[in-house]
Amino acid sequence: MGEEEQTKPAEEDSKNSSVVVAVTGVEQPKTQEEKMVVSDVRNSALQPSWFTPKRLLALFCVINLINYLDRGTIASNGVNGERKTCSGGKCSGGSGIQGEFNLSNFEDGVLSSAFMVGLLLASPIFATLAKSMNPFRLIGVGLLVWTIAIVGCACSWDFWSISIARMLVGVGEASFISLAAPFIDDNAPDTQRTAWLGFFYMCIPVGYAVGYIFGGLVGSHLAWRWAFWLEAILMVPFVILGFVMKPLQLKGFAPAGSKKASSVETVAPDALDSEILVTGDSEEKIDDLGEASKSGNVFTRFLSDMKVLLSEKVYVVNVLGYISYNFVLGAYSYWGPKAGYNIYNMANADMVFGGITVGCGLAGTIGGGLVLDYINSTLSNAFKLLSASTFLGAVFCFGAFCFKKEIYFLIFFAIGELLVFATQAPVNYVCLHSVKPSLRPLSMAMSTVSIHVFGDVPSSPLVGVLQDHIHNWRKTALILTSILFLAAAIWFIGIFFRSPDKFNEESEHNISELNNTNKAPLLDEEANTA
Repeated sequence: MGEEEQTKPAEEDSKNSSVVVAVTGVEQPKTQEEKMVVSDVRNSALQPSWFTPKRLLALFCVINLINYLDRGTIASNGVNGERKTCSGGKCSGGSGIQGEFNLSNFEDGVLSSAFMVGLLLASPIFATLAKSMNPFRLIGVGLLVWTIAIVGCACSWDFWSISIARMLVGVGEASFISLAAPFIDDNAPDTQRTAWLGFFYMCIPVGYAVGYIFGGLVGSHLAWRWAFWLEAILMVPFVILGFVMKPLQLKGFAPAGSKKASSVETVAPDALDSEILVTGDSEEKIDDLGEASKSGNVFTRFLSDMKVLLSEKVYVVNVLGYISYNFVLGAYSYWGPKAGYNIYNMANADMVFGGITVGCGLAGTIGGGLVLDYINSTLSNAFKLLSASTFLGAVFCFGAFCFKKEIYFLIFFAIGELLVFATQAPVNYVCLHSVKPSLRPLSMAMSTVSIHVFGDVPSSPLVGVLQDHIHNWRKTALILTSILFLAAAIWFIGIFFRSPDKFNEESEHNISELNNTNKAPLLDEEANTA
C-alpha cells in the first residue's frame, strides 16, 4: 500500500506534465517566458473553476433569456406604445416610447434594429481581445456595458438618445454572442453537444415571448421606463459573476496574461483525467498557429477562408433561405403585437403573441430536431424538411391573416408558427455539416451576421415604411408573410445539391483533441461534478 501511495503522486505529476507538453509544445522549459507559460497552463488545469459544465450552460441560458427578453420588451405594446393621433379635431396623447417621443413607424422600427450596429462593430473587437484577455472576463465587461446601456434606455429623452443607448446594448451583447456558444461547445459531452446548444438557442423564442408579456404588464401597471430599470437589475448578478468568479479557459487560448496567449491551447479542468494524443510534430503545428495570429496573416487567412466558404454551394443556398426566413420572423417579432392589436382589436395582444411564441418556439424547435433525426440526418433530408415545413408554415400564417374572426386567426397562426419554428435545428445542422470542421466557427459567424444584416435588421423599418404608405395592417402582414414562400423555394433548390456531409473531414491542423467523454450528459440523473 505504501509503495502504491508513493507512486500515485508521481503518476499524477507525469500526467500533468503530459498535459503541459501537449498544450504548450514545451517539454523542458528553459527561458523565463516558457516557464511562465507552463506555470500558467498547469495552474489553470489544476485549479478548476466553480463553473461546472452544467452550471455554465444554466448561467448562459439565463443570460441569453434576459438578452432576448429585452428585445421582446421593446417590441411590446406596453413599452413600445402608440404614436399620437389626431382625428376630428381631437388628438390622443399616445403611449409608451412611440407616444412620448412622437416617433413615426420608420423611427420606431429603427429602434428594433439599432442594437445591431453595436453588435456588428463590436463582435470582431471582442474576438480579437480574447487572444490577450480572459474570454470569460470579456463576457463580464460586455454584460456591464449592456447593463449601463439598458439604464441609458430608461433615462432617454428623445429618439436619438434611446437609439444610441440601443446601439450600446448591441456592443454589450457582442462579447456574449461571440464567446458563449464556443464555451458551451467546449464543455458539453461529445454525445450531446447539439442538445446543449439547442437548450441555449431555445432561449431566443422564449425570451422574446416573456419580453412581450413582461413589457405589457410593466407598461400597463407602472411605466415603460420601469421595464428597462428592472432588466438592468436582473443582469447585475451576472455582471458580478463575470468579474469575481474564477473562469474556465476557452479552448484555443492561453490563460490571461501569458505572452504566448495566441499560440497556446489551454485545457479544461477535467482534461487531466482524459486521454491525450499528441502527434509528433505538434510543437511545429502550435508554433504555426502562433505565427498565424499576427494581424496581417490573420486577415489573409480570413479572406482565404471566406473564399472557401463562399464556394460551398450548399452553405450559400442555406444562408440565402435563412435570410429570407429571418426577414419575416424579425418583423413578426417586432410588429406582431401591434398588427394583432390593430387588425383584431386585441386588448391583450402582447400576452397572446407572447404565449404563441413560447409554445410554438419550444415545441417547434424540439420537434424539428426530432423529425430530422427520425428521417435520418442528412443534408438532403434537412433541405426537404426546411422547404416543406416553411412552405406549410407560410400557408397557415398567410391564411391566418385572411380571417376576420380572431379565433380562426389564432388557430391558423399558431399552427403556422409551429411549422416555421421547426426549421431551427435543420438550418443550423446544414451550416455545421456543409463545411469542413475547421470552417464551422466562421460558417456560424457569417450565417449570424448575414441573417441580421440582410434579414431582421432591415425588415422592421421597411415594414414600418410599407405601413406608413398603405395604412392597412392586414395587407402589410400578408405582403410580409409571402416572403416565407421565397425562403421555402430557396431551400427546395438545396435538395438537388449532392454534397457529402463534411463533419468528419480532417481539420487543417493534425492535433488530436482532448477526450471529452468523461463529462456527464445533461439528461443523466447523476450531477456532473467535474
